[in-house]
Amino acid sequence: MNPEQKLKELGLELPPMSESLGTYEKAVRSGNLLFLSGQGPRRHGEIVYRGKVGREYTLEEGYEAAKFTMLALLATLKQYAGDLANVQRVVRVAGYVNSTEDFTQHPKVINGASDLLVAVFGDRGRHARTALGVAQLPNGIPVEIEMIVELRA
Repeated sequence: MNPEQKLKELGLELPPMSESLGTYEKAVRSGNLLFLSGQGPRRHGEIVYRGKVGREYTLEEGYEAAKFTMLALLATLKQYAGDLANVQRVVRVAGYVNSTEDFTQHPKVINGASDLLVAVFGDRGRHARTALGVAQLPNGIPVEIEMIVELRA
């Protein structure tokens, strides 16, 4: 199934792509690889989630923030790839969770992003991954995610 049709089937839609917040590109292509810069949970340039997982947010809410962030990454991916059907496979995801010192379920939070990728792309969405807890993220966002995808030649 086409990834964009799958998103509709899941009742999800891609948000508008947000602008870069600094001196960097939202994505850079090298050969067939597209490197997507880290993004947080933003809609129309506004932060949707702000706070730490384990304090302001539960594990389940962190999972939803990661899923929401992946939708923003997919919007950027579509912009640079032309169509989500041009994705050969998702290669790598790196997720950072702004969490309290005693929170240890970072991989379960980033599953929100990974589960969405598998739901949308099937086996092409399975990827290598890093999920880390950090003391702070820009503007107090609870998650930041970056990824590398392989595009069809």
